[in-house]
Amino acid sequence: MTPADILSRRSVRKYTDAPVDDAMIQAALEAAMAAPSARHCDPWHFVVIKEQSGRDTLADALPYGQMLRGAAVGIIVCGDINLAHSNELSYLLQDVSAAIENLLLALSAQGLGAVWLGIHPNEDRINAVKKAFNLPDNIIPVSAIALGHPAEFPEARTRFDASKVHNGTW
Repeated sequence: MTPADILSRRSVRKYTDAPVDDAMIQAALEAAMAAPSARHCDPWHFVVIKEQSGRDTLADALPYGQMLRGAAVGIIVCGDINLAHSNELSYLLQDVSAAIENLLLALSAQGLGAVWLGIHPNEDRINAVKKAFNLPDNIIPVSAIALGHPAEFPEARTRFDASKVHNGTW
């Protein structure tokens, strides 16, 4: 993967009706689980939702997640606080976020479109997702991913801002 490939990854919120092959989902999850993790704790878990009713339920819990209704797949990305380094939420969030970015890049590399939808730290969203998907107490839903074959193709872009780069000192 080149820097140009990374710049071409964009949030996609509109999808075709084409199903996503299980092998593509598996490859993306393998990439997600290749992410770095504090002390190699790997606290991540993934709830893959292919059924329309499940995606609708997830969309009901996320006010900005209505595109899940038209996606082929939804994934709830979670962290297990009991597996996080020192049982610290901060480590869990860092580890799971790295896995999410790997997941998004792997989906994009396969020609799929996806968008990252925040769940944590909004307590209403966390509680709704935990209840709807029977998540154990130690599992924290961090985000949801809507994905499918893209029906829109946002142009590649950079958000580089030289004023945010500090060399040697602030």
